[in-house]
Amino acid sequence: MTATQQTYWLEHAWLGTHVGPGVAVEVRDGRITAVHPDTPTPPPGAEILRGLTLPGLANAHSHAFHRALRSTVQVGSGTFWTWREVMYATADRLTPETYHTLARAVYAEMALAGITTVGEFHYVHHAPGGTPYADPNAMGEALVAAAAEAGIRITLLDTAYLSSGFGQPPTTHQLRFCDGDADAWAARCSLLKERDHARIGAAIHSVRAVPAEQLSTVARWAEQRRSPLHVHLSEQTAENDACREAHGCTPTQLLALHGVLGPRTTGVHNTHLTAEDIALIGGSGTGTCMCPTTERDLADGIGPAAALQNEGSPLSLGSDSHAVIDLLEEARAMELNERLRTRTRGHWTAAALLRAATVDGHAALGWDDAGTIEPGALADLTTIGLDSVRTAGPLPRLGAETAVFAATAADVRHTVVGGRHVVRDGAHTLVPDVPRALAQAVEALRA
Repeated sequence: MTATQQTYWLEHAWLGTHVGPGVAVEVRDGRITAVHPDTPTPPPGAEILRGLTLPGLANAHSHAFHRALRSTVQVGSGTFWTWREVMYATADRLTPETYHTLARAVYAEMALAGITTVGEFHYVHHAPGGTPYADPNAMGEALVAAAAEAGIRITLLDTAYLSSGFGQPPTTHQLRFCDGDADAWAARCSLLKERDHARIGAAIHSVRAVPAEQLSTVARWAEQRRSPLHVHLSEQTAENDACREAHGCTPTQLLALHGVLGPRTTGVHNTHLTAEDIALIGGSGTGTCMCPTTERDLADGIGPAAALQNEGSPLSLGSDSHAVIDLLEEARAMELNERLRTRTRGHWTAAALLRAATVDGHAALGWDDAGTIEPGALADLTTIGLDSVRTAGPLPRLGAETAVFAATAADVRHTVVGGRHVVRDGAHTLVPDVPRALAQAVEALRA
């Protein structure tokens, strides 16, 4: 096979601690082989990325089909639990074909937003009623194929979802999520194969959805493969109350008792926690994925992200229900939420927020070789224009602050994945007319 080589010249580049002006990046076979700062003019033949280039962004928590709910669930009032009924109705209409079409468009929208890797928290496994497809992983394979066609990387977090609540069987809607028990879930998951653009991880939907005595089965499956393991954790106070009633402890304590917590585990939301919970999560090195735009959309509450990080929990970010798809907004919102909660400013630097959106987000998804602009890293890049009405004005050296506190997904000009231009000058190179693709995919589910 012939090696592919190329050079990118970055007008300004975020190098982890500072903005470097004029940075040449050499790429071979999809990986960065050399970084040359202080290169004031583009080398001959280099691809020129004008603006501020960041490492590719990692969306650590996604439910792709929730994109079909955007705007429709904003009508009227309600709670997380009433929103869930609308979500179930949408899940009922998915097939492998319609899910592939929708996810391809959603992942293309992510690429337009500078996202190069997605963690797909995937639990719609079977046909309505719970009958497996001829290929028991047809739905998961549809997502893996959709990511490839949209040009981004994916960690498929195949999710165990076995009950509707503590000691309760799955509801009619949930039957298609359910494998029966954790051993059957593990057997099906073991059929999934990793590819160059796709890694396979595991997820526990929540402590209410996996019986306590089966939590360790999921944890062992992930441990044996050294795969990431994610879990929705304490998103709702009702779940905490039910867990205490059933087991006499909090969800975090229950996970700790069954060996779920640890450095390859990420708790998603981690919203309603006790001081002991925070210490257990941080002390075990368990990560925290905050999804601020969804958490505010569903009126979940503001999680103790700063306290968790102070205890040792690495932070990552996700767009979850895709009320919006904008990792810069997720990063900004985490800081701004904390300001509202505490009435003080400056809980994270812009550099720390970018770390959550890049290197730590990739690590949470099992891509330890992504999220930085340095030799050996995957050549995944996101370039933000510095000439929009949002970003014009600040000095280039304030690039991190401009990215986090001013820019939006609309400012992304280029997205490069593995050295390949997936978004060029704001247009997707693989999926023509992404807005139309989204509209058609969503309409097909509502028909």
